Amino acid sequence: MKIPNGHEIIQLFEKFSPKELAMEGDKIGLQIGRLNRKVERVMIALDVLENVIDEAIEKDVQLIIAHHPPIFRPLKNILTDTVQGRMMAKLIKSDIAVYAAHTNLDIATGGVNDWLAEALGLEETEVLVPTFAEKYKKLVVFVPRSHAEQIRQVLGEAGAGFIGNYSHCSFSAEGTGRFMPGAETHPFIGQSGKLEAVDEVRVETIVPEPLLKKTLSMMIKAHPYEEVAYDVYPLDNKGETLGLGRIGNIPEMTLKEFAEKVKTDLEVEAVRVVGDLTAKVNKVAVLGGDGNKYFSHAKFKGADVYVTGDFYYHTAHDAMMQGLNIVDPGHNVEKVMKQGLTKTLQKMCHGAGYEVEIFPSEVNTDPFQFV
Repeated sequence: MKIPNGHEIIQLFEKFSPKELAMEGDKIGLQIGRLNRKVERVMIALDVLENVIDEAIEKDVQLIIAHHPPIFRPLKNILTDTVQGRMMAKLIKSDIAVYAAHTNLDIATGGVNDWLAEALGLEETEVLVPTFAEKYKKLVVFVPRSHAEQIRQVLGEAGAGFIGNYSHCSFSAEGTGRFMPGAETHPFIGQSGKLEAVDEVRVETIVPEPLLKKTLSMMIKAHPYEEVAYDVYPLDNKGETLGLGRIGNIPEMTLKEFAEKVKTDLEVEAVRVVGDLTAKVNKVAVLGGDGNKYFSHAKFKGADVYVTGDFYYHTAHDAMMQGLNIVDPGHNVEKVMKQGLTKTLQKMCHGAGYEVEIFPSEVNTDPFQFV
């Protein structure tokens, strides 16, 4: 086991929640501090408030991974006699880095919206608002027959060749490769200045676009040739569709019963409800955070009830007139990400051989109370 630096932890995290998933203009990534230092303790937080920072200092944290970016609008200054300036000063003085993962963590498979759907017991879930379709490349590489199996294995380990639930998918065809090594070469097969004909295998597979660079690097490293012959083609094939929110099914119950279930499952004191409390609900849409502008997607996909936060008065009227029930448990229910991401990142770091403590913030950052 090794103690990783911040870059190594974030590289792992971004495999789970890539930056390219984020909505345009979202303020994600490293916002404060540095990653080029050893990290022994990581704290997962929903918000970065002053009491959260004090908790991180007390627990000797080197890195905070937060869902809500602490710097969402450009700063004109950092004045240490203001709350925000004081927060920035505390983080910098304590050498605590803050990395924000916002809509990319909402959209990621196994991310915020999946954790919410799981907490509510939704089954047969699918994406509510598609925002991203994975793109593929076709990779073709030519290799001597003796190394074909090794190359196929390396491509699979790099993440190439995944089609649905099948891995290590590839196609091979045998043929003859011809080449003449130059005067300054050190060929694996053949001699300088002599035309060679070699029994080779054409190996082709598909690669998710984000994994192409890594796949090529691993393939070239494992290939016996000094100069590797390969081709990369664009494909129209689309992979997994990702997006905001989830929609799925629960056993039928009344809207009132479902509202009570939301309170229990998402650990909130109260919820706001739009609709007839005696209405039957079975198909549920959920979208973490402020989901006002996506209620029509829930209606279009046949949801009986839409669970989201910060619902507006007039938007509630619009949903009511369209016959869509609403349950608003507040924005803070995204706190499910603290435990969810802690477990996910712990597993990833353990698999990578990293010795690092990862834990959720214990501070309650919900600004609302019910009296």
